[in-house]
Amino acid sequence: MTEKKNLADGVVIEIEKAVVSYREDVALRGVSLSVSRGSFVGIVGPNGAGKTTLLTIVNGLGKIIQGRVEVLGHSLARGCPASLRARIGYVPQMQNIDPRMPVCAREVVMMGRYGHLGFFRRPSRDDWELVDALLEKVGLAHLARRPIGHLSGGEQQRVAIARALAQEPEILLLDEPTASLDRRVKEEILAQVSGFHKAGNHTTLMVTHEMDIAARLCDWLVLMKAGRILAQGKPEDVLQQEILKVLYENGDGQYYLPRQRRIANWI
Repeated sequence: MTEKKNLADGVVIEIEKAVVSYREDVALRGVSLSVSRGSFVGIVGPNGAGKTTLLTIVNGLGKIIQGRVEVLGHSLARGCPASLRARIGYVPQMQNIDPRMPVCAREVVMMGRYGHLGFFRRPSRDDWELVDALLEKVGLAHLARRPIGHLSGGEQQRVAIARALAQEPEILLLDEPTASLDRRVKEEILAQVSGFHKAGNHTTLMVTHEMDIAARLCDWLVLMKAGRILAQGKPEDVLQQEILKVLYENGDGQYYLPRQRRIANWI
């Protein structure tokens, strides 16, 4: 598929038989995935399934030893050019931040603009207005000048989402954006993510362990296990008892469904 044809067809991510290995461990085993512009894709599976690695290669950071990856019409066989990286926003899993770090929330969000600004250019008034508008939208305008390490986990995740959106990305990657947060904060952040996706002009890929969240927010699910894609499709098509048994089987014939909710409640 040529670059022009790929984008003309509305496909922004094309992965074909990708293999990724970290030393002796094979993280992805012949993974193929095609993502259309504007999709909200949920990537679900047990620990060690390769979910984060899949985001990593889309972000142009993983070393592909076999296969092909194209993102926004660019082949990533030789890495990710800076011009493409500015078009991909990334929200990592929640991390501990040193409270002594002398950077406030507003400055962290501005970091998302640097890919557009380039070297030696100072943020303009328009850049700061965009940052302030995003902090307002995530409900943190009153904490804009608070050191990032002094914010709660949920507040830090909101800042991370605002920073990624400050890039005005065409693709937004979310790696367990609500892990370890309480239910109320989790629902607030997910509502914001869903709202930004519907209001924006970007494609969203979200890794999550929680099937109910993926089924509720996403229009396409990718179920992964042991470095492979076990199934993919619309939530109502892949959230079937026989598929979930294989996805969560632990090797001795037993299986565990996260949160033990009825499948009928997921779709």
